[in-house]
Amino acid sequence: MDGEAHGKPHTPDRATRAWRSMRGRTGVLHTGHHLVVSGPPLAGDGRPRRRPRSGVSSTGVRFADVTDAEIAAYVATGEPLQVAGAFTIDGLGGAFVERIDGDHHGVLGLSLPLLRHLLADLGIPYPALWT
Repeated sequence: MDGEAHGKPHTPDRATRAWRSMRGRTGVLHTGHHLVVSGPPLAGDGRPRRRPRSGVSSTGVRFADVTDAEIAAYVATGEPLQVAGAFTIDGLGGAFVERIDGDHHGVLGLSLPLLRHLLADLGIPYPALWT
């Protein structure tokens, strides 16, 4: 939000401050992934070959203009204390997210489209994960 990263608040006071700063606004959630695939050792080397790939999924998140009472009730559940950004869209906080612009999987923590792209870049078809 405003270029400032919001990690896990850990305390009710921090979660409350985060929500007061986010309510009624839109922020960008960035989810980064880094894959390392080990291949067979190179001839004469004996060490596994590593092929890293990295990427970031960025999604706009529009927060509801929640009241102080709603913030207090949500923080009192403990849910926002141990999650980055002090919210979840797949839990109690989901009602306080009015809009997602972009990859909703990234907001949940694992961007499936980004994973598919990174795997393709490594020559691994996404359906190979299904077996």
